[in-house]
Amino acid sequence: MGEINIKDSIINNGSEVFKETKNYLKFMMKYRCAIMEVETKLNVLNSEFSLNFNRNPIEYIKTRLKTPESIVEKMKRRGFELTLESIEENLFDIAGIRVICSFEDDIYNVANLLVNQDDITLIRMKDYVKNPKENGYRSLHLIIEVPIFLSNEKKYMKAEIQLRTIAMDFWASLDHKLRYKQDLENPDTIAGRLKECAILCMDLDKRMQDIRNQIEKK
Repeated sequence: MGEINIKDSIINNGSEVFKETKNYLKFMMKYRCAIMEVETKLNVLNSEFSLNFNRNPIEYIKTRLKTPESIVEKMKRRGFELTLESIEENLFDIAGIRVICSFEDDIYNVANLLVNQDDITLIRMKDYVKNPKENGYRSLHLIIEVPIFLSNEKKYMKAEIQLRTIAMDFWASLDHKLRYKQDLENPDTIAGRLKECAILCMDLDKRMQDIRNQIEKK
């Protein structure tokens, strides 16, 4: 996220919280550092797992910082005060990390290894893998706190981590794109077909897991 885009957003949304641009940039820099800390931890776990078991549980990692527009919209929708202090206290997904795993059990293995590190605090977990949403969405969501080390302080920052298989991520990506179309015909029919696809993805994950288990037993 560049400074020019942030300044443009400040002008467009006119929010008091963004008037002091330097403070906002410093605020978001801390979340960017939190992303780097978590990503480093995940890459270390992936490398160690590769050495010990000759395979990587993590296929790839995606990261993102919530945009100013999205922050303002969510704060207003929830009725929270628009200050940096209120944003930090009430929004847990400003720093987002998505971890795409090879198999379903890798999701839980990676999550457990990460949250069991002594400098990570697990705040909340929502398991949409074992308990999918009504529309078929599946993913493991973690809200954690991770320390960042600045020149003059150590600060714990919140981050949201989503862990999925490739099939789960493929489905979620297409579901998001299709649902945000403004001129859909027969939306209920499309929702039903998407749910059918989610069930197929679930079956695919199970079959691939079974095949891997058979191979590793040999």
